[in-house]
Amino acid sequence: MLVSVKSVNNKTSVSPPQPPMVHLQAPFGTAVVLWGGDPQQADGRHLVEWSVDEDILWGCNARAAALDEPGLWQDGERIVLRGRLDVTEDGAAVLEFGSTHILFDLAGPLPDDNLDGTWVEISTKQDRVSVWPFQI
Repeated sequence: MLVSVKSVNNKTSVSPPQPPMVHLQAPFGTAVVLWGGDPQQADGRHLVEWSVDEDILWGCNARAAALDEPGLWQDGERIVLRGRLDVTEDGAAVLEFGSTHILFDLAGPLPDDNLDGTWVEISTKQDRVSVWPFQI
């Protein structure tokens, strides 16, 4: 996914060290997330992969979406990602998020077997979402 990235003020004395935070502008929203690339090269436009280090627990951090379109926004110190959920045969889930896909594990059962292809919203802690630049 092609996004615009701008560095934000980061704490340099955090222990243990964490990746820097960046303000990210995607085609369908904005958020402040962790930057997995070289901090000196963060500012600008990048193709990125998304990583979310949190499992889906339906009714807790995941729910059906009211809109059938991708979305990204900040809700306090949480990030909300809206996309189409695909459930794999091995018990994982993939969020189709615009032009990219984000892999999730399921922390518990989904409410029914008909969620495959459903638009959902997943809310996760800000420090659990990172983007990683790549080149093609």
